[in-house]
Amino acid sequence: MSATSQLKWYIVNTYSGHENRAKLGLEERIKNGGLEAEFGEILIPTENVMEMVKGQRRTSTRKFYPGYMFVQMLINERTFHLVKGTPKITGFLGGQHPSPVPEREIKGVHTAMDTGKDKPTPKVTYAVGDNVMVIDGPFTTFSGTVEDVNADKQRVK
Repeated sequence: MSATSQLKWYIVNTYSGHENRAKLGLEERIKNGGLEAEFGEILIPTENVMEMVKGQRRTSTRKFYPGYMFVQMLINERTFHLVKGTPKITGFLGGQHPSPVPEREIKGVHTAMDTGKDKPTPKVTYAVGDNVMVIDGPFTTFSGTVEDVNADKQRVK
């Protein structure tokens, strides 16, 4: 049995908005502790989101699970306390006895991340039936109800 097949995925709680810093801190602690063999990939699931800001299209990244990251590791007393003692990490999902995430769910997260990188997902803030006020164009200051939302073209009717 290879070392990577023994590694399981666990969900780790982080301070929301500090996922990248927590990941860097954990990677540094793993390296300093010489525990590279007991850890695999550290994953912060994100996708690209396209939104309109001041009339211009802007692409940004959005986290699927803010405040969480996935860590592939062999769990034992040393690795558990190394992760839990990392700055910006509050602990494991499941507390003192975390259960591993099934491999099929991790594959689903990888698939969602890959499709998000290929084609940015439009960020839609309107739904059918919403009342809106027109702020630009010939109908400025008119109000209306949204009848149709075309997310791909960032247009509402």
